[in-house]
Amino acid sequence: MLTDTQLDRYADVLLWGLKIARRKPARSTDTVLIRYDLGALKLAEKLYEKILISGRNPVQRMLQTSFMEQKAYEISNNRQLTFIPPGDEVLYRHLNGSIVLLAPESLTHLAHIEPGTIAKSLKARKFLRDILDKREEDGDFSWTLGIYPTAVLAEHAGMTLADYSKQVSKACFLNNSHPLEQWETVYRKAASIKKRLNRLGINTLHVESDNVDMVLKQGEKRRWIGISGHNIPSFELFISPDWRGTKGVYHADQPSYRSGNRIENIRVEFRKGKVVEASAETGNDFLVKQLKMDAGAGRIGEFSLTDRTFSNIDRFMANTLYDENFGGAYGNCHIALGSSYSDTYDGNPGDLTRDMKKKLGFNDSALHWDIVNTEKKRVTAQLSGGGKTLIYEDGEFVCI
Repeated sequence: MLTDTQLDRYADVLLWGLKIARRKPARSTDTVLIRYDLGALKLAEKLYEKILISGRNPVQRMLQTSFMEQKAYEISNNRQLTFIPPGDEVLYRHLNGSIVLLAPESLTHLAHIEPGTIAKSLKARKFLRDILDKREEDGDFSWTLGIYPTAVLAEHAGMTLADYSKQVSKACFLNNSHPLEQWETVYRKAASIKKRLNRLGINTLHVESDNVDMVLKQGEKRRWIGISGHNIPSFELFISPDWRGTKGVYHADQPSYRSGNRIENIRVEFRKGKVVEASAETGNDFLVKQLKMDAGAGRIGEFSLTDRTFSNIDRFMANTLYDENFGGAYGNCHIALGSSYSDTYDGNPGDLTRDMKKKLGFNDSALHWDIVNTEKKRVTAQLSGGGKTLIYEDGEFVCI
């Protein structure tokens, strides 16, 4: 449902995201991996062509179809579940960029699969993600992600495919004849807000809405980041807080699709940094099992705020990439259960060792699950030097 012109612009926006997400300049010898669902083939072809024109080396990999993914979990024995194809580690150690294009045929095909089975596969591949995290910390790698509209996404979001495609185009500025100029404008505005946030000297954050009352410890050596090229679209500004200082109740009023499951109205309560109570109106068993994936799964890895004046997304999209960037009437906040982002370290992330991360309260887990709250809310910062200041209210950053 995207025109050739929109596809061409979309490819340019994704490559822009890949470029600004990397701390070192791109080189003609770079290797860029394009992973795509079959439904996104046309967009993958556009990217492949543009990467070749740039002089870099594209590598393409089609993702599993929903049938393949379902059968992999239904049939595989333990050895097959944890199998790493020969060459994957070598490829990951030499990658300079990764673009993932999601165009799902199904959102519920794994609903009957035991969550522990999926977790076993994820944990086996975690070392590959660690390789890319380290390369990114060193400035040698960047990544971005996009979705291509499909009938199943539209169905689960309660829209026609045409309306869903319009939301994608609107969110990524694909109807603008110069979308990169629009992205640069958002990028500059966000940079100004991040600069002011990072000057405040925040000790803790208090998040309040009808169903949220939570305190987060920002942590030492932290910086707010976001709109950095990771994910297209992306309008969130976020930190990876010190997980040890989390307390209170968080509620996700927006549904979430994960591993073939729809989870609704998640409520988690933190005490001394750990989830001590968790429930969901729909998908409760799945939620509980995800939180037991490993020691870090029941801790916080990210706290994020989206300013509604940045984001054109005003509908539930049945996809985390869009839903965590929801604008609407009151913007959104979301937390991630599980792993943290080392690039929120206020220093050179490449210098971070495992011991340093542990000492600073960066969380480690095979899980990273974003759960979103779109309620009217206020976020107040307790400052290290004393006093408080309101930083976010009614969907917008304020007084900074």
